[in-house]
Amino acid sequence: MRTSEITRTTKETDIQVTLDLDGSGSSIDTGVGFFDHMLTGMAKHGFMELSVKVSGDLEVDDHHTVEDTGIVIGQAIAKALGDKSGIKRFGSCILPMDETLVLVAVDLSGRPYFVSDAEFPTEMIGDMHSEMVNEFFYAVSYSAAINLHIKVLRGSNSHHIAEAIFKAFGRALDEAVSIDERINGVLSTKGAL
Repeated sequence: MRTSEITRTTKETDIQVTLDLDGSGSSIDTGVGFFDHMLTGMAKHGFMELSVKVSGDLEVDDHHTVEDTGIVIGQAIAKALGDKSGIKRFGSCILPMDETLVLVAVDLSGRPYFVSDAEFPTEMIGDMHSEMVNEFFYAVSYSAAINLHIKVLRGSNSHHIAEAIFKAFGRALDEAVSIDERINGVLSTKGAL
């Protein structure tokens, strides 16, 4: 079973995440409607079962809620992967959404790195600051020790750009965590990830 459950409580947020890399369905409640929509799409297109419950200091803004959720989801991914035996390790997706086209690529190398050229025409997307998209994925990449690249090849609508990124990440992650029976141990010449 490639599952995990993580709870993280700080003075700014209280977060519970459960993840099943081989499940389906989601239950998302972060208090930020647009963010809920993005996480639901990520889970659906990533063929994972994801439950997220967040109580955050939204009276301040959405920053701590979104960033801390990224930290906890990243921890959940790392824990669910265990020793990474048999996984494909690499995954990528080029995903279109109306006028938008994005590329997301991941390497579950154990060496965190994050690169994104995503820019958003609007400051807000619904009730979420658009800059929080990159903050979320930065947090996921570092807490899960994932090398993550996001490239927006085309796009003019902030909602479409964000949604395409979240869905493409889900698909790229699904590919990377997939088991390949040809892999003995981990897919690395070093013998460890």
